[in-house]
Amino acid sequence: MKLQPDKSDVLSVTGYGPGWIAVNGEKLSRSLILSSRGDRRAWDVSAYEDLSAMHFEQIALLDAELVIFGSGQRLRFPDPAWLTALMAKRTGLETMDTPAACRTYNILAAEGRHVALAVIIDTDSD
Repeated sequence: MKLQPDKSDVLSVTGYGPGWIAVNGEKLSRSLILSSRGDRRAWDVSAYEDLSAMHFEQIALLDAELVIFGSGQRLRFPDPAWLTALMAKRTGLETMDTPAACRTYNILAAEGRHVALAVIIDTDSD
């Protein structure tokens, strides 16, 4: 039996490493927000310490059913006070390190879920 890889029309993470991720083959070195519905935008976060409620308000505008938050090379959870906009829309949030977030986003997006990925791309090595 010949097997063919699944084809997906959604934006997907095709690679990652320290200081970068690739989206549909394009290597990016800045934090970003990605949506399974085709939205890709820069996210003005260069380190976890830069985060505020405003950053999660930007994600809430996507109206995703679930947000996968990649906190960088280390797992760090967002302050609950930052999540008010997501909670108001009843949007779920899962926090992971950035590599795990990329893998999880790809799986959920390929299943047809309306999911968003918000990842911090660490500009320095931890």
